[in-house]
Amino acid sequence: MNNNLKLTRSRRKSKSKWKKIVLTILTLFLFSIISYGAYTYYSFQKAIDKMNTPEQSDNNTVTNIPEKSPHIDPFSVLLLGIDEREYDVGRTDTMIVVTVNPDEKTVKMLSIPRDSRVEIIGNNTVEKINHAYPRGGITMTIDTVENLLSIPIDYYVAVNMDGFLQIIDILGGVTVNNDMDLSHLHYTFPKGDIKLNGEEALVFTRIRYEDPRGDFGRQLRQKQLIEAITAKAASPKTILKINDVFEVLGDNVQMNFSANNLFQLQKLYSNLDKNIDQLQFQQGTGGYIGKSWYYTLNEDELEDISNILGRHLDLK
Repeated sequence: MNNNLKLTRSRRKSKSKWKKIVLTILTLFLFSIISYGAYTYYSFQKAIDKMNTPEQSDNNTVTNIPEKSPHIDPFSVLLLGIDEREYDVGRTDTMIVVTVNPDEKTVKMLSIPRDSRVEIIGNNTVEKINHAYPRGGITMTIDTVENLLSIPIDYYVAVNMDGFLQIIDILGGVTVNNDMDLSHLHYTFPKGDIKLNGEEALVFTRIRYEDPRGDFGRQLRQKQLIEAITAKAASPKTILKINDVFEVLGDNVQMNFSANNLFQLQKLYSNLDKNIDQLQFQQGTGGYIGKSWYYTLNEDELEDISNILGRHLDLK
């Protein structure tokens, strides 16, 4: 009887000890997840704070975050790819206007040729649209685009392209479908599906003279790269690298999306039609005026595109 009692007690102590071990392991595991989640949130918030730092210019400051709910209200975004240079502020190598209509679940994207001859609002000059950025930063660029297209620009995202493409390396490269054989210097890009690292992606999106379509071919490749990065970033594997992604974003992106806006966009993304309607200026003419080469937009085409974007934004 005593032996049975000792055995029972021994089993209870052993079972109790095992429960404590399991509970300790589970507690440590949960603590690790909570700590990782807290650090991830801290990294996210830190990156958002850096990206929301207002642009200082001689005349004014970009501070406004629109009072909109992106998952409900139609909105526009100006995407700027900045080609930063060592001794000056750089120029906008890429300029894309995106409009989103949550009710229709549709997205329209317009690439503006960087050599477009337009009025630079606030500078009282008529010159290439990519000169607006070195003349007056993001503020002057937004004002110039709004004047050109006759639509409001609600949000902007300005990206240092060289730095931003570090994300591609963090994500392990991206795959795009190249529609024609291309080469530039010692880089070759065969037709078909190709995997690109950050350096290759930068070259791929900058090719212009080797492409018979010129700037329009480059715009198409830039759109492909944006879609490829977005798809790769949505992969579950990305969560393991999210802190590295946040760090690169904080150092190379400036925007006026708040953290709350981004959470709303995350809700919206799953409901959107992923087939982006891409608009292009195709009826303009190119040529030299003095010593500079310009792309002169066709006024009728400009008006048509302006009306399309205005209707998409539900403007009256």
